[in-house]
Amino acid sequence: MAAIIELRNESNYKLKEVLSVAKIAKSVYHYWKIRFCVTKQKDSYLITLIKEIIEKHKHRIGYRKVTDELRDLGFVVNHKRVLRIMRENNLLCTKFKHRNRTYKSYKGNVGKTAKNKLNRRFVTDRPYQKLLTDVTQFTINNGHKLYLSTIFDVCTKEIISYSISKRPTLEFVMESLSKAIHVIPNLPYRTTIHSDQGWQYQHRTWVQALKKNRIIQSMSRKGNCLDNSPMENFFGILKQEMFYGESFSSYDELEREINDYIEYYNLVRKKRKLKSKTPVEYRNLALMTVA
Repeated sequence: MAAIIELRNESNYKLKEVLSVAKIAKSVYHYWKIRFCVTKQKDSYLITLIKEIIEKHKHRIGYRKVTDELRDLGFVVNHKRVLRIMRENNLLCTKFKHRNRTYKSYKGNVGKTAKNKLNRRFVTDRPYQKLLTDVTQFTINNGHKLYLSTIFDVCTKEIISYSISKRPTLEFVMESLSKAIHVIPNLPYRTTIHSDQGWQYQHRTWVQALKKNRIIQSMSRKGNCLDNSPMENFFGILKQEMFYGESFSSYDELEREINDYIEYYNLVRKKRKLKSKTPVEYRNLALMTVA
């Protein structure tokens, strides 16, 4: 019907001739014409809102999260309609492409490895109970490297601490651990930190820091990235949404962008698995139930 309305508007054919060929009653034509015009007006307003939402998230979100944002604003709209509007206006997210990480911190047994206490049990309703950590590498256009160490909360999906460095040193990894230790509040249960078997996590300094603060150490099996999959998943999201397809000419520029993204991820980016709340919002609610 939309095609017939457009044909009638853009051609010199009489309405009677068009309807005769299409075998459509005149009353049906006018009904759909009115409905089509109303829909276009509504879509026009939605397009403006959708563009504002996408700009707010720097083109990092798809139609489902746009739908959630619209509902938060009080608009009852179906996700299929949002998808149609975004597709028709070239607003679909194009950030997501598969990439592989290249940095590996495993250098054999350079210290004592820990048992896999977590054993892929990536479910808990208690903040700070199960934490994951790892290091990932970024390659800048000038060939220089940037390394990011993060500590991730399984319950809230929040990055509770992180550190950035030009080299994957022990001090660099200890910095993110030290920040996490100062953030973790007094709780009626112990915290477990899970990592791979990277040399930094086998080092005596790391092991002793955990023991001193009564934190349980857990490690993945050798060469098994699935044992730390939520942490790997965050690195994938981070790189897909702010790194791949972008151009960074310097270490400082990429560092600023990572700082901005992690703040955005914790405070702005809502997740359906967190009841459409941000990690920080969900953490605050979860701590209330624990208390």
